[in-house]
Amino acid sequence: MFTGIVEEQGRVESLTLGEGDADARLSIRASAILDDLTIGASVAVNGVCLTVTSITGAVLSFDVMPQTLQVSSLGDLHPGDSVNLERAMAVSGRFDGHIVQGHVDGVAVLKSRQPGPRWDALQFTLPVELSKYVVPQGSITVAGVSLTVTEITQDHFGVALIPTTLDVTTLGCLTPGDRVNIEVDVLAKYVERMMDAR
Repeated sequence: MFTGIVEEQGRVESLTLGEGDADARLSIRASAILDDLTIGASVAVNGVCLTVTSITGAVLSFDVMPQTLQVSSLGDLHPGDSVNLERAMAVSGRFDGHIVQGHVDGVAVLKSRQPGPRWDALQFTLPVELSKYVVPQGSITVAGVSLTVTEITQDHFGVALIPTTLDVTTLGCLTPGDRVNIEVDVLAKYVERMMDAR
């Protein structure tokens, strides 16, 4: 489990696609999150929970399954790209964001960006099948970053980014047309499932 509080931006070293582009091997150079990482540890990469399969110096490698490539934007990555990184939450840690599983629900596209005096307002497309899980002032994870929804329609949602978020995460560099991973609030999905079971 994660909180959506990004610990650092890593740098993509390589993304090697497997046979038929069905799977991939992703290698990322990191620094701040290396302290207690071991092979088998979980790391959220742009919001996608991946398992560390090797550590060579400061480079972490991950195997990316076909379904992950299908539902996320990880296949868009190129060497040199920045990615948001977060280690799995320690039981003794603070819960500063919201419950984030790293199980991406889909991909959104940045529609617009409106700079403010100290913050930016961003609007993203919203896949119609996910709109029922998104509510104003609710939580959403964008590229692994825990954010509060500022506006919602059937086909888009908005968020506002404070200076720290703009500086510490890759969201500060997004331009209209960029694709990002999104994860809706898991609590909404559980409520739906319980209601359906009744």
